[in-house]
Amino acid sequence: MDKDIAIVLTNGWLKTLNAKTAHGLLHRSDRFYIAALIDPVYAGKDARKVLNQPLLNIPIYRNVPEALMDLNIRPGYCIIGVALHGGNLPVTLRSEIIQAIKQRLSIVSGLHSYLSDDPEFRELAEKYQVKLIDIRKPRPVKELRFWTGDIYQVKTPRIALLGMDCAIGKRTTGVVLVKLCQMAGIKTELIYTGQTGWMQGWKYGFIFDATVNDFLAGEIERVILECDRQAKPDLILIEGQASLRNPAGPCGSEFLLSGNCKAVILQHAPGRKYFEGFEHLKPHIPDIEEEIELIRLFGARTLAVTLNEQAMSPKKISHYQQKLEKQLGIPVIRPLTDEVDRLLPVIRTYLRKGK
Repeated sequence: MDKDIAIVLTNGWLKTLNAKTAHGLLHRSDRFYIAALIDPVYAGKDARKVLNQPLLNIPIYRNVPEALMDLNIRPGYCIIGVALHGGNLPVTLRSEIIQAIKQRLSIVSGLHSYLSDDPEFRELAEKYQVKLIDIRKPRPVKELRFWTGDIYQVKTPRIALLGMDCAIGKRTTGVVLVKLCQMAGIKTELIYTGQTGWMQGWKYGFIFDATVNDFLAGEIERVILECDRQAKPDLILIEGQASLRNPAGPCGSEFLLSGNCKAVILQHAPGRKYFEGFEHLKPHIPDIEEEIELIRLFGARTLAVTLNEQAMSPKKISHYQQKLEKQLGIPVIRPLTDEVDRLLPVIRTYLRKGK
């Protein structure tokens, strides 16, 4: 097996947005083969049924020792598949991580709480000869690139996958789009900008929120240049982060300005009223027409809207979809249904016109 075998910790949060890293790995990973999930709430079930999605039949166990006793393959890695606001390590995960280390599993973490800085974890990792892999640990400044303007030399069309909020499905839509385009003969690359993208094994990218702010623009430029020169694709998709007007993490303009992206596919969750995780403060998600106009003012055009169906019944989302498409005059797509093929003519037209 070419992939590294891994189990994933979700700590009772499998059905929540906090487990979006695990969700991403269940949908796709070229880096890891996911053998099992560890989640005491859903132990004994399989991920496909719990999440009600067309995934592989992946078993769920109560704890790490139980999984290792039952699995017929031996994992080498244990991945922390959850993330809370601020990227802190949940206290309830410490014991599972310790058990995993004692079972000689290397730990992969995308948290801002660096396991390699924790004396207890570091001592145990040394004793049991395993690695603590903190993929969100900032790279040294000397390795980072400052923006130069070389991006203006890149002629390959680029589409930024932006969203109206965080944890809304931008990366998942990107995975679906890459597959769609490649099947249609369009050589497409996805640039990751979050920890899950690294875990999924995409070749080009960097961790956006683990990068010193002065170098964000340059790192966006760097990965686009590398992708363009090495892969020579027909199309580059760029995974967005948070949203343009999310008060807890406003971003997205960097991809349009520093990455010189002239086209956007915008992910929207009509079932959400407030920005995720801050419902108690009631910060309203902006009107989608305003967002599209803001994107236009940044110099880019919204090609289509893709819908996250959270908190919406099939009937309700279908009605909303038809209404919004008529209102905006651009395709409105449900990417997790078969109708994702409707995006293909949109992408072909953009590639043909080049703007």
